[in-house]
Amino acid sequence: MVIELILIIFGISIMIFGAIGLLRFPDPYTRLHAATKTDTGGAISILIGTALLAPAPLSVKIKLVLLAILIAMINPMISHAIGRAAHKSGIEPKVGIDMYARDNP
Repeated sequence: MVIELILIIFGISIMIFGAIGLLRFPDPYTRLHAATKTDTGGAISILIGTALLAPAPLSVKIKLVLLAILIAMINPMISHAIGRAAHKSGIEPKVGIDMYARDNP
């Protein structure tokens, strides 16, 4: 019971840090980074903690674990597509160096 609660609290805290990152970061690329990393880690922690804690049938627990696996696989692809679309539409990053700019050597 302790491990499950630690996983759920850890996932919730990661999600809160992601929300703070969405509010504080200046451009879509850094916001996307904050949202993707924290959403993946937080959601997986919460789902696994819930699967271990819930007094549900085994089929429900298997579905929660499968959902966690799908989030781990799909979230990076979606965030890459969003970032690529933002770059192709001409949104400039406000921090750092744009390594995909055409004028870079």
